[in-house]
Amino acid sequence: MFDVAIVGAGVAGSVAAIALAPTHSVVLIDKQAEPSQRIGECLPPAARRILHRLDLLEAFNRQPHLPSQGMQSYWGSEHAQIVDHIRNPDGFGWHLDRQKFELFLRESAHQRGVECIWPARLVSSQDTDEYWDITLDTAHRVQAKFLMDAGGRQSPFARLQGIQREQTDKLIACWAMLPDDTQHRMAVLSATKTGWWYSASVPDNKRVIAFQTDSDQVNSEVKKDPDALIELALTCPAMARLLARLDDTSSVHGGVSAANSARLTQVAGYRWAALGDAALSFDPLSSQGMFNAMASAMQLVDLMQTGKNVALEYKRQIENIWQYYLIHKNTFYRQENRWKDSPFWKRRHQ
Repeated sequence: MFDVAIVGAGVAGSVAAIALAPTHSVVLIDKQAEPSQRIGECLPPAARRILHRLDLLEAFNRQPHLPSQGMQSYWGSEHAQIVDHIRNPDGFGWHLDRQKFELFLRESAHQRGVECIWPARLVSSQDTDEYWDITLDTAHRVQAKFLMDAGGRQSPFARLQGIQREQTDKLIACWAMLPDDTQHRMAVLSATKTGWWYSASVPDNKRVIAFQTDSDQVNSEVKKDPDALIELALTCPAMARLLARLDDTSSVHGGVSAANSARLTQVAGYRWAALGDAALSFDPLSSQGMFNAMASAMQLVDLMQTGKNVALEYKRQIENIWQYYLIHKNTFYRQENRWKDSPFWKRRHQ
């Protein structure tokens, strides 16, 4: 019998496991044997506080992540605006190798005494009124007093409970990873008529290029073929200038990821809660996806230590975060008025 079972060993699930390990028996379950390569590499400066609190900062700093010097933004104007971290009290942020970061968190959880089961997929979860009886596709049976759904946008536990997911838009991210040995360390953001582009250097001499748009605003070739995505990127002046610096613009690999704003209609209940992307999924424009995963994990762990009504208080906190996020997101999108009659922008100005 475990105190806590966590379904999903991504950023949210692993951080929760590490935070709970000193005081609780924890089992961490994930459907993948190891983290996969994925987009979403921006870790903001405020994450330093959480890493320090978990006694992970020193080990994290030994990893080959790149400091984020800030953002060069072409938003609302064809002229660049620079947003840097010089005056940020938490210092600079990072552009991560996302796969290595998640592997680092998994290994840290294991080293802290967390029981780790992967690859294993959640099949069923039965509430016995005293504990959760969890069945995995590996024939493992796990019993736990409290269950956390940290399974990302798929929210596997909540889905089994019949809890619905609200989606506010159709945003997707089409991305490609390119070789890049230049020293351009500032991320670039650029709005266009049908969406917006993002690019940043990442470790191992690579660069990520991503186009965020609605699923009905881009053709299937761009979704399927990273080379077609790079061709489209050349039509954006800011991306074309970046690509012109590269010796090799042949894409290594790429993919399409959901990037829409979404949330569970219920984020917590009796002896369970959802965290990270399982609870709230943010538009990548916020650059807060990983930080929200870490912060919501810490919020939930802190509540469990207080003896308060965890579900009631956690739902209140998550609702406040969601409402603040929507205000911030809508305000930022409405600052771009150059194509407000095009379908992509018209939807965000309504």
